[in-house]
Amino acid sequence: MEKMNIKSLLYLFVSLISCIATASSNSVLSSHYYDRICPEVLPTIKRVVEDALAQEQRMGASLLRLHFHDCFVNGCDGSILLDQTPTIDSEKNAAPNANSARGFEVIDKIKDEVDKVCGRPVVSCADILAVAARDSVVALGGPSWKVRLGRRDSTTASQSAANANIPAPSMNLPDLIKNFEDQGLDEEDLVVLSGAHTLGFAQCRNFRDRIYNETNIDPAFASHLQTICPQVGGDSRLAPLDPTPNSFDVKYFSSLASKKGLLSSDQALLDGGETAELVLKYSGDTEEFWEDFAESMIKMGDIKPLTGNRGEIRNDCRKVN
Repeated sequence: MEKMNIKSLLYLFVSLISCIATASSNSVLSSHYYDRICPEVLPTIKRVVEDALAQEQRMGASLLRLHFHDCFVNGCDGSILLDQTPTIDSEKNAAPNANSARGFEVIDKIKDEVDKVCGRPVVSCADILAVAARDSVVALGGPSWKVRLGRRDSTTASQSAANANIPAPSMNLPDLIKNFEDQGLDEEDLVVLSGAHTLGFAQCRNFRDRIYNETNIDPAFASHLQTICPQVGGDSRLAPLDPTPNSFDVKYFSSLASKKGLLSSDQALLDGGETAELVLKYSGDTEEFWEDFAESMIKMGDIKPLTGNRGEIRNDCRKVN
């Protein structure tokens, strides 16, 4: 009987350690992570982001997008920032990012400034991406939230994973749902985070097929876009993702309700019961969208962070130490 009790206790102890190890990646992240290490981190990031947006408002959407594209490829680890080398298969060259992802020089500037105020490299590039995304949303009139911090930076990148995991603008609803589920995100997260397309622009190559071949699009809207995006050439010409691309509002959702979604993957949200209901709800409720967006951004920011002794704090966001 005594042996059985000892065995039971050992089993419980091993199980408890396993549970703690599993939960540790999320529990280590904290919105107060830098409070004692370097309290000037958050004000410094905010200042540099606001300066960048004062020069070009479109940069806010670009910085927000960098955080998305980072988190969807092996977690929020700053891997999107690494340049190509003989040993780094840069995600910058993946189809969703090549000639499209931008804002790297702003991240470089933030890194320089925070390392200066902190006296040494203590802030990860992954954390900089997460905070810059939040500060961009706030600067363009959107909600704020407490960013959980303490991520470390990857020492690897994966162009193939970026090609496989970043949602494509041509995706249908079932593929989008599966794509988000693979990241631990549900249908509400899908709709809410797609709402980030209330900011920014898309290139002609990403919406050409929609405006010339799809039927679930307002005819006048399609005709207008055809003046911007020809059937041949002009791949990099830009169109706004919603009517107010520099304002964090709910126009994105009301546009979908009017069949004026720019991307096929945006308009696809109206193809399902739950997702369509959410689109219609958010189109008339800014407060609820903002609240849910903040929650989903925190949830996305928790995707597979490197913590503890895993990864590193890069000296230069573009290369490993």
